Amino acid sequence: MKAALLMGHGGPEALRYGEAPDPVAGPGEVVVDIFAASVNAADYKVRLGGYSKLTFPYILGRDFSGVVSQVGEGVTDLRVGDAVFGVADQGQEGAYAEKIAVKAAIVAKKPEALSHAAAAAMGLSSLTALWALEDTAKLKRGETILIQGGAGGVAGFAIQLAKHIGATVITTASASNADYVRGLGADQVIDYNTQDFTKIVHDCDVVFDTVGGDVQARSYDVLKPGGRLVFIAPPKPGFEPRKDVQTLRPAVTRDRAHLERMKVLLEAGAVWPPNLICYPLRDAAEAHRVIESRHLQGKLVLLTDLGVA
Repeated sequence: MKAALLMGHGGPEALRYGEAPDPVAGPGEVVVDIFAASVNAADYKVRLGGYSKLTFPYILGRDFSGVVSQVGEGVTDLRVGDAVFGVADQGQEGAYAEKIAVKAAIVAKKPEALSHAAAAAMGLSSLTALWALEDTAKLKRGETILIQGGAGGVAGFAIQLAKHIGATVITTASASNADYVRGLGADQVIDYNTQDFTKIVHDCDVVFDTVGGDVQARSYDVLKPGGRLVFIAPPKPGFEPRKDVQTLRPAVTRDRAHLERMKVLLEAGAVWPPNLICYPLRDAAEAHRVIESRHLQGKLVLLTDLGVA
């Protein structure tokens, strides 16, 4: 199979398009022929060496959409030819390729209304937002939430979800992305380049931080006593959070149930795909240059040569 191979830690040039062994479905697994794979911020951090030690060449990529091409022993609920989407299990990557072997229990049938590119883009983003807002923050109707970095993939899904729940949604974004996040459902948009959100926002019930660092540290200032700060990006080193609020990190478990939940929200018209920027798989290095700039509106997706995304 073809794959974007990470040859070592370093810049985007460390990604090379080449051949890799085809995976085989083990017991309880399926092999998916990948049509589209999402590019996430975590991918470039892995490339730079910010996570565990890797064995090279290494294949990045966590969420994908495609067609089942092989079914392992014991799998009865999926068949060869089924269009599916999903997110690789914790500790597993490998979606920057034409094929991936994954547990059948953590993939779901692709919504017919979504292209493969859109399904791949919504995989990890929807899982993360659902775990963060519904399972972890337990956001309620009538509450106020500040979502940091609203134009990103996870935050964009979170804006839609929070609005569907019935919360008042405030988000930070650049001026160029203001109309985009308003279109997702944001009630108030703060331009992080010209405005200090701590001077504008007060008494939030929930902050969902997708940015990390100093932004996360300052986010405590806008929470009411007893509020909840939910984060997915690393906190500021050495920072001590407020004692009168909850600091929570969602345990984003890969499972079919949350993918099916996303499908229910999609069918209800509560959520829809983000803006998509697509690159051929062979141009994964260029996609990494874009995502590393951290000024992306929506999601980056890599397309293989296997089918129409």
